[in-house]
Amino acid sequence: MFSILQAAGWPIWPLVACSVLAMALIIERFISLQTLKVAPPRLLDEVLTVTRLSVPGPDVVSKLEKNSALGEVLAAGLRALNTNPLCNQEELRAGMEASGRLVAHRLERYLSALATIASVAPLMGLFGTVVGMIEIFGSQPGGTGGNPGQLAHGISVALYNTAFGLIVAIPSLIFWRYFRARVDEYLLTLELAAERLARHLYTLRK
Repeated sequence: MFSILQAAGWPIWPLVACSVLAMALIIERFISLQTLKVAPPRLLDEVLTVTRLSVPGPDVVSKLEKNSALGEVLAAGLRALNTNPLCNQEELRAGMEASGRLVAHRLERYLSALATIASVAPLMGLFGTVVGMIEIFGSQPGGTGGNPGQLAHGISVALYNTAFGLIVAIPSLIFWRYFRARVDEYLLTLELAAERLARHLYTLRK
């Protein structure tokens, strides 16, 4: 592997750095976007069951907030009700929407960086290709025989950088689209859960 990197020349090193960064971002997003950390399947039903009798106190709400991203959104509505028992449905929704925006920002963290790597990596590979072509033409002085070693080095720089740029870009693009779809699905789940809790609390207060 090291011999390949040597043959690819100095333009390959920024691509290596991008590949390491992309791998770190992919692993981090896989850990952060686990279902239990974002939207546990039974959490909403548990909250609806508890709130049928009374609105939970601040301690229970704080515990719910730390449970997951969904718990944070639902806790915002319950906290608004604890703060002002006479608040209307619009105020409940406003509190949960504000919390939802913060949660959405965290769920989308690093996705733009991964998309940037997917876009830039082929261009960096193209840059390495241009450098290799420059070395090829530089190894062909006018009127004399070319240097075969220099010619081979220029070709290897061009091809290795092109290939490595695609190797970095393709998985980055695939995982960016995967995480983007996963975040969109989570956001829809949070929105529907918040709406259901708001209607539930409003119905109980009638």
